[in-house]
Amino acid sequence: MSTTPIGSTGTAPQSSSDVTPVNPKGTLGKNDFLKLMVAQLQAQDPLQPTDDSAYMGQLAQFTELEQMTNMSQTNAKTAVADGISQAVGLIGHTVAYVNAAGARQQGAVQSVQVSSNGAQLTVDDVTGVDPGSITEVS
Repeated sequence: MSTTPIGSTGTAPQSSSDVTPVNPKGTLGKNDFLKLMVAQLQAQDPLQPTDDSAYMGQLAQFTELEQMTNMSQTNAKTAVADGISQAVGLIGHTVAYVNAAGARQQGAVQSVQVSSNGAQLTVDDVTGVDPGSITEVS
């Protein structure tokens, strides 16, 4: 005869690890990968630990992920710097561009403003001209 503790439903209580995780972005970052690896190490049977080659493979994957993330961030910073450099190189040149209304305009680039959206030009006192809208430089 088995006994059931008072107040128990006879099923094992759910722990936080039984809950399906939600990932709104649909991607895993390096912190997510590290948390997963630590959880796996905590949950392993101490009498039958993961073999060394599997652990080393996971560690190598984590290192590769971190290096790729760092390289991606460096490339993004380089692209922003290149865009700013190219915009600054237009100062003093006459450019033709298509404005927000779709009309073709022309004028001399007077200055460059840098914001979180990237570089914006001032062309003949018109601010906020996107360098990507330039169709001709003379």
